[in-house]
Amino acid sequence: MKRILYTLTVLILSLLLASPALALDLDSAKSRGLVGEMASGYIGAVKSSAEVNTLVRSINAQRKAHYQEISRRNGTPLSTVEKLAGEKLINRAPRGQYINRGSGWVKK
Repeated sequence: MKRILYTLTVLILSLLLASPALALDLDSAKSRGLVGEMASGYIGAVKSSAEVNTLVRSINAQRKAHYQEISRRNGTPLSTVEKLAGEKLINRAPRGQYINRGSGWVKK
Protein backbone atom coordinates (compact mmCIF):
# COMPACT_ATOMS: atom_id res chain seq x y z
CA MET A 1 0.00 0.00 0.00
CA LYS A 2 2.88 2.39 0.82
CA ARG A 3 4.40 1.57 -2.54
CA ILE A 4 1.16 2.49 -4.32
CA LEU A 5 0.90 5.78 -2.41
CA TYR A 6 4.53 6.59 -3.22
CA THR A 7 3.94 5.77 -6.88
CA LEU A 8 0.81 7.94 -6.93
CA THR A 9 2.76 10.84 -5.44
CA VAL A 10 5.41 10.45 -8.13
CA LEU A 11 2.66 10.28 -10.76
CA ILE A 12 1.04 13.49 -9.59
CA LEU A 13 4.35 15.32 -9.52
CA SER A 14 5.30 14.02 -12.96
CA LEU A 15 1.96 15.13 -14.39
CA LEU A 16 2.57 18.61 -13.06
CA LEU A 17 6.21 18.84 -14.11
CA ALA A 18 6.33 16.82 -17.34
CA SER A 19 4.21 19.20 -19.36
CA PRO A 20 4.41 22.74 -17.94
CA ALA A 21 2.11 24.30 -20.54
CA LEU A 22 -0.60 21.71 -19.97
CA ALA A 23 -0.24 21.88 -16.17
CA LEU A 24 -0.58 25.65 -16.34
CA ASP A 25 -3.75 25.29 -18.39
CA LEU A 26 -5.08 22.79 -15.87
CA ASP A 27 -4.19 25.05 -12.95
CA SER A 28 -5.84 27.98 -14.67
CA ALA A 29 -8.98 25.98 -15.39
CA LYS A 30 -9.13 24.83 -11.77
CA SER A 31 -8.60 28.31 -10.35
CA ARG A 32 -11.30 29.71 -12.65
CA GLY A 33 -13.77 27.04 -11.48
CA LEU A 34 -14.03 25.39 -14.89
CA VAL A 35 -12.82 21.92 -13.85
CA GLY A 36 -12.45 20.02 -10.61
CA GLU A 37 -11.11 16.82 -9.14
CA MET A 38 -13.38 13.79 -8.87
CA ALA A 39 -13.25 10.79 -6.53
CA SER A 40 -12.64 8.63 -9.60
CA GLY A 41 -9.11 10.03 -9.93
CA TYR A 42 -9.99 12.08 -12.98
CA ILE A 43 -10.99 15.69 -13.58
CA GLY A 44 -14.43 16.72 -14.70
CA ALA A 45 -15.93 19.81 -16.30
CA VAL A 46 -17.71 22.04 -13.81
CA LYS A 47 -18.58 24.53 -16.56
CA SER A 48 -18.49 22.77 -19.90
CA SER A 49 -17.23 24.27 -23.15
CA ALA A 50 -15.35 22.90 -26.15
CA GLU A 51 -12.02 24.14 -24.74
CA VAL A 52 -12.73 22.73 -21.26
CA ASN A 53 -13.87 19.39 -22.65
CA THR A 54 -10.71 19.10 -24.75
CA LEU A 55 -8.57 19.79 -21.68
CA VAL A 56 -10.54 17.26 -19.60
CA ARG A 57 -10.13 14.54 -22.25
CA SER A 58 -6.41 15.23 -22.60
CA ILE A 59 -5.65 15.24 -18.86
CA ASN A 60 -7.81 12.20 -18.21
CA ALA A 61 -6.17 10.21 -21.03
CA GLN A 62 -2.74 10.98 -19.53
CA ARG A 63 -3.90 10.06 -16.05
CA LYS A 64 -5.46 6.81 -17.22
CA ALA A 65 -2.24 5.78 -18.97
CA HIS A 66 -0.28 6.44 -15.77
CA TYR A 67 -2.84 4.68 -13.59
CA GLN A 68 -2.75 1.64 -15.89
CA GLU A 69 1.04 1.54 -15.65
CA ILE A 70 0.90 1.74 -11.84
CA SER A 71 -1.76 -0.95 -11.81
CA ARG A 72 0.29 -3.24 -14.05
CA ARG A 73 3.55 -2.67 -12.15
CA ASN A 74 2.00 -3.31 -8.73
CA GLY A 75 -0.51 -5.98 -9.69
CA THR A 76 -3.26 -3.78 -8.26
CA PRO A 77 -6.68 -3.39 -9.87
CA LEU A 78 -7.01 -0.21 -11.93
CA SER A 79 -10.08 0.78 -9.91
CA THR A 80 -8.03 0.72 -6.70
CA VAL A 81 -5.33 2.95 -8.20
CA GLU A 82 -7.98 5.37 -9.53
CA LYS A 83 -9.74 5.53 -6.16
CA LEU A 84 -6.51 6.15 -4.21
CA ALA A 85 -5.45 8.84 -6.67
CA GLY A 86 -8.88 10.47 -6.45
CA GLU A 87 -8.71 10.63 -2.66
CA LYS A 88 -5.21 12.07 -2.75
CA LEU A 89 -6.04 14.68 -5.41
CA ILE A 90 -9.21 15.79 -3.62
CA ASN A 91 -7.32 16.10 -0.33
CA ARG A 92 -4.63 18.19 -2.02
CA ALA A 93 -7.07 20.50 -3.79
CA PRO A 94 -6.80 23.98 -2.32
CA ARG A 95 -9.70 25.83 -0.77
CA GLY A 96 -11.95 27.43 -3.35
CA GLN A 97 -11.49 24.76 -6.02
CA TYR A 98 -14.26 22.38 -7.03
CA ILE A 99 -14.31 18.73 -6.00
CA ASN A 100 -16.80 15.94 -6.57
CA ARG A 101 -16.89 13.03 -4.13
CA GLY A 102 -19.78 11.44 -6.01
CA SER A 103 -22.70 13.64 -5.03
CA GLY A 104 -22.08 16.66 -7.23
CA TRP A 105 -19.69 19.59 -7.43
CA VAL A 106 -18.90 21.54 -4.27
CA LYS A 107 -16.32 24.21 -3.54
CA LYS A 108 -13.75 22.96 -1.11
